[in-house]
Amino acid sequence: KPEVFARKLREVLPEKNFLLEKFLGEPVLSEAAILEEYSGYARQLEKYLGCSSSLLNKAIADKRNILFEGAQGSLLDVDHGTYPYVTSSSTIAAGACTGSGIGPRFIDAVIGISKAYCTRVGEGPFPTELNDAMGEKLRQIGQEFGATTGRPRRTGWFDAVALREAVRTNGMTGVAITKLDVLNDLDAIKVCTAYSYRGQMLDEFPRDFEVLKECKPVYEELDGWRSDICGAKTLADLPAAARTYLQKLEAITGCPIVLVSVGPRRDQTIQLMNPFA
Repeated sequence: KPEVFARKLREVLPEKNFLLEKFLGEPVLSEAAILEEYSGYARQLEKYLGCSSSLLNKAIADKRNILFEGAQGSLLDVDHGTYPYVTSSSTIAAGACTGSGIGPRFIDAVIGISKAYCTRVGEGPFPTELNDAMGEKLRQIGQEFGATTGRPRRTGWFDAVALREAVRTNGMTGVAITKLDVLNDLDAIKVCTAYSYRGQMLDEFPRDFEVLKECKPVYEELDGWRSDICGAKTLADLPAAARTYLQKLEAITGCPIVLVSVGPRRDQTIQLMNPFA
C-alpha cells in the first residue's frame, strides 16, 4: 500500500535526517526520492508477497511433503546454545514451527546434520579443538574456510557429548554424517565420549558456561581406514574401519545415521533412509 508506506516514511524521516545531519555529518535524505525508488521495488516484489503460514498449512492439508532447512548449529541457539556465544534466534528444529507458522504436530521427522569431525566459527568453547598439525590437516583437507571471508574455521575431533545434546534438544529422528572422506588418510581417529571437569566425568553437555570452558575431552580411539572411500555407493562398499566408526557414532549418540556423505558431489552420498517414504 503506497499510501501507508508514504505515511510511515513521513513519520520517521525527520528523526533519521536529524541524526544523519547533526551526528554523522551526512546529507539528509529526500522523501520524494525514497518514495520513488522503493515504490519501484514494491511493484517488482508484489507478486511474491503473501501469507506463507496459510500456504504451508494448505500444503499440509493437501498431504504434500514439506522440507524445512535450518541455519547455523544447534549450540548457537539463543536459548539452548553456548551463551553468550550464540546467535539472535532459535536454530533448533522447533524454530521451523515458530518461523513458518505451522504447528509442531505436523513435524514428522527431524534430520540433524553433523560432520564426521567438529568445526566451529568464531569464539566460544570447543572442548575437542585441535590446535596442532592434526587440526590443520583437517582444516586443509576439509577446506574449512569461510566461504565469504576465507577465515579459517576451528577444527577438532567428533564430540559425541555435544551431538547427544543436539539430538535431545532437536528431537532428532536421524542424523546425516557429512565429510566422512576427510578422514580417509588417518591411522587413528578419536571420538569424544565424555568430558572431564575437575576430576568428575560428565556424560551430559553442561549448561553452565563456566563449567563448559574448563571441560577436557575424554577420548576413545578407533582405527582409521587409510583408503579412498569417495566411490562408495553403499555402506557395504566402505572399509570395515569406516563402518565401525559410523556404528560407534550411532551407539554413543543414540541416534540412527540416515545419510553418509563421502565426497563433495551430490552423487557421493549414501542414503540409508528416505524421510518422505
